[in-house]
Amino acid sequence: MDVVPDVPDADVPAAPAAAPERRRLFADLTPLRTSVDYRRLWVGNTISWIGQAMTSLAVSLQVYDMTGSSFAVGLVGLFTLVPLVVFGLYGGAVADTVDRRKVGLYSAVGLCALSVALAGGALLDYAHVWFLYAVVALQAVCAALNAPARASMIPRLLPAEQLPAANALNSLTMTTGITVGPMLGGLLVGLWGYQSAYLIDAVAFTAALYAMWRLPAMRPGDDGAKGDDAGGEADGGAEAGGGKRRRASVLDGLRFLATRPNLRMTFFTDLCAMVLAHPRSLFPAVAVVWYGGDAKTAGLLAAAPAVGALLGGVFSGWQGRVRRHGLMIVVSVAAWGTAIAVFGLTRNLWLGVFFLAVAGCSDMISMVFRNTMLQAATPDAMRGRLQGVFIVVVAGGPRLGDFLAGAVGQAVSPRVAIVGGGVACVLAVALLTARWRAFLRYDARSPEA
Repeated sequence: MDVVPDVPDADVPAAPAAAPERRRLFADLTPLRTSVDYRRLWVGNTISWIGQAMTSLAVSLQVYDMTGSSFAVGLVGLFTLVPLVVFGLYGGAVADTVDRRKVGLYSAVGLCALSVALAGGALLDYAHVWFLYAVVALQAVCAALNAPARASMIPRLLPAEQLPAANALNSLTMTTGITVGPMLGGLLVGLWGYQSAYLIDAVAFTAALYAMWRLPAMRPGDDGAKGDDAGGEADGGAEAGGGKRRRASVLDGLRFLATRPNLRMTFFTDLCAMVLAHPRSLFPAVAVVWYGGDAKTAGLLAAAPAVGALLGGVFSGWQGRVRRHGLMIVVSVAAWGTAIAVFGLTRNLWLGVFFLAVAGCSDMISMVFRNTMLQAATPDAMRGRLQGVFIVVVAGGPRLGDFLAGAVGQAVSPRVAIVGGGVACVLAVALLTARWRAFLRYDARSPEA
């Protein structure tokens, strides 16, 4: 916080002292100013996220163009999900064993090469849907290796007090990608074909490659005193006396998580929101039945949470001053469930869009504090594996939620699925909080897992 010195001149205006308060309404850019490495990484990731979102849409459009089947398009998600879940845990173990910079760099090279392969297939008119499935599966493998390494780098680049601001900026990267990327991808495919989106994605990856290449070496356990005692005890990765690191074990990571109730709660609360109250699969039916709309209406409903998350990231300056991260997570997830339940009761389109945007903003706030807890309360030797678990939860939770909402909506009604899911989310979070009350007392000034 800026401190204005006392001055004897009573005629000095007070307006400058109010400026910092106004600026704190907006995203805190301190991490971008203080760390050149983080700034490069953030810019590179933002550009590559937009490119990946372009490619994701282009692949779906190309599969549908080849097959004319919505089921075939749905299989793209399945071929993505399985590698993310399987290799997410493995990627975290790799990030806790070798130089994280190398893992991030090599996996980014793989993603870039796969975008080039997609562009080559489109240019050569190689119309085989299995080729697209194979490429997206390999992309998911590279992403599952890249994400834990990249996320576990951030606490090494920034001081702990800047982690909430950094995670808010990272949320801006993701929401910008999923809002801007599909729009650009659709425009490019319509103007110049699928290969244009794939080639631009490959070029966009050079920003991430450059950022990774400029980073210093980031071997696990080389961050001095940060969590060394906890990390050594939990990991067993350094042999007594010699300091030689053995390969990190996925099971060691899961055992460590089993002994850390606060970290477990970050995952449990996210699953409450994403599994119990995730109505995305019902948007096409809701658009037609409730609002008398069409595909454009469904697209508006799908975009509303992302817009809310984007606004939450823009106005995130206050988050760095919050110390009770566990309490904020519980409030945010309960706000998500409440907003989803109220959305299920509305029959006015713009009111429904508003509550979906509120839900998206709540999810963004929850994600910032969950990420911050995971980074601050986890010893460096375990950060990769815990980020791997995070990837599995983030990738698997919404897809399970899609299935549950779709099944209940088909068996009973969309209204029951949406309202009931929102209420179930709030009740589940309340029960979890009653069981682990210490989560509400978590203080960022003395993080305890």
